[in-house]
Amino acid sequence: MASKVKVVRNAFKAYDIRGRVPDELNEETAYRIGRVFVDMYGAQEIVVGRDIRLSSEDLAESLMRGMNDAGADVIDIGLCGTEQVYFATAHLGVDGGVMVTASHNPADYNGMKLVRKGSQPVSGDSGLREIEDRVVEGSLGSAAHTPGQVVLQDIMEEYIQHLLTYIDPSILKPLKIVVNAGNGCAGPVIDALESLLPFEFIKVNHQPDGTFPNGIPNPILPENREATAKVVRENGADLGIAWDGDFDRCFLFDERGEFVEGYYMVGFLAEAFLRKYPGARIIHDPRLIWNTLDIVKSLGGIPVQTKTGHAFIKERMRLEDAAYGGEMSAHHYFKDFAYCDSGMIPWLLVTESICRLNRPLSGLVAERMRLYPISGEINRTVADPAKVMAEIEKRHLAGEGVMVDRTDGLSVAYKDWRFNVRMSNTEPLLRLNVEARDDKALLQEKTEELVALIEEYGK
Repeated sequence: MASKVKVVRNAFKAYDIRGRVPDELNEETAYRIGRVFVDMYGAQEIVVGRDIRLSSEDLAESLMRGMNDAGADVIDIGLCGTEQVYFATAHLGVDGGVMVTASHNPADYNGMKLVRKGSQPVSGDSGLREIEDRVVEGSLGSAAHTPGQVVLQDIMEEYIQHLLTYIDPSILKPLKIVVNAGNGCAGPVIDALESLLPFEFIKVNHQPDGTFPNGIPNPILPENREATAKVVRENGADLGIAWDGDFDRCFLFDERGEFVEGYYMVGFLAEAFLRKYPGARIIHDPRLIWNTLDIVKSLGGIPVQTKTGHAFIKERMRLEDAAYGGEMSAHHYFKDFAYCDSGMIPWLLVTESICRLNRPLSGLVAERMRLYPISGEINRTVADPAKVMAEIEKRHLAGEGVMVDRTDGLSVAYKDWRFNVRMSNTEPLLRLNVEARDDKALLQEKTEELVALIEEYGK
């Protein structure tokens, strides 16, 4: 590669690699990542997949050439979702995997998610900092005397068969389901599942298209939800599903087109796995917890709290041998999926429950939403996040009977309400989540108090 191309640190984040193409991430950087990954892990065989972004194919080719030059063979699984790289890496028993994707970032961005053998994540505290240093410094290791080769392999059929092991297809009934792939990579998986399930899929923004003609797929943003909700209402569908670009997260809408917060799905899926694995450990993040704790404890499970973020969740799941882990951000992790996150398994389990219990999705979550109302995550840009955090601590740590937890940011629990506030790792932002026990008025009152406090001291 031309050495004049700039290689910079900006694209190396806490959990993965993401940056603007080509000034932060380019083909030279991709080539070096391939060389270093092989040299660091002694990898002989690696899975590589890519999303639909216009730059993904060239970046993947450079990455694979670097791996080949270092002596490793590459199994190229082509256009796919991140979870298909996780699946293939574990299923094929190879030495690692790399997915070329920028998920829900702007169209001119791209990135990579890296895993070692067994689909163990490579993150800032497990190898990514060393890869960053060596890539930037050009310490690539020795080129192999005999370069490796690239072999194309289609793993869709094995992946689809694995997805179906999480449900009992015999109890499924005809459902009408709106599926919005956001022109990302979920569409081909839905097409592959279609003939195996008794569902009618109403497809929205279905074709993979790296120009993202309908906007970047990121359904966690409220302004992006109506595209799915409207079609649910217009078609009288039983539910709606929307994914981000690499479909490692799925977002659900009930039969009325109402968005179902990811937090309630954590409790829902925890229950599904505890019925399958009595007494299992369930991993959850600390932002919103009461609904999850109530469900897990009532079913005899063991709730385990860990820091927010996929690397922390996956590490703790392996340590605890947990059956399931979930984050309110709609990342859901499964023991039988190499402890990795999937955006396909959750909605399959939801449809199974709808059919088994003969109840709509709204009926499956309404009681939990009533018992534990939440604010939804509130983000505020502030001049000095640490200063605002200190003021919140001062106001809320002196109360009687207050329970304080610092697993991730600051969590403060009173008898009937609690909150978590965290600083963003990358922006001058505070992220606030508030929940209450069966009291929407109290929830609103305390949320408004905290937001006013953040805005007052955040100027």
